[in-house]
Amino acid sequence: MLSSGTDVLQFIPQRPPIVMVDTLYSCHEKGSNTGLTIEADNVFCDNGVFSEAGIIENIAQTAAMHVGYLCKQNNIPVPIGFIGAVKNLEVFSLPKAGNQISTTIAIENEVFGVTVISGKVLCNNELVATAEMKIVIKT
Repeated sequence: MLSSGTDVLQFIPQRPPIVMVDTLYSCHEKGSNTGLTIEADNVFCDNGVFSEAGIIENIAQTAAMHVGYLCKQNNIPVPIGFIGAVKNLEVFSLPKAGNQISTTIAIENEVFGVTVISGKVLCNNELVATAEMKIVIKT
């Protein structure tokens, strides 16, 4: 584990209550793995169930944490990024409050400030969702 709790805030531009990652397990040039314990009061939780929007935001913040961690390692300011597109989103189940999800992203391509990632989300070692995203980094 590389970081957890409020320490992860140094790697992402988001702030509570919109923080959808709470642990950085691994980070390397081509990808990252994060975790999130879903609390009942999470803004993306409705009636104890984590929503599709929360899953999308979690994947995007895993990508943000990837960039932020690598920037911090090189003493570069953490940039702001935006979801440019979501493609091939498949949600197989929605995690419940109290569960922890694990999200892995892989960098597929980077060109002109746009990063294409693939992401997958697991809960209790079962696949919850997959998606591809284009992330635009503000310069």
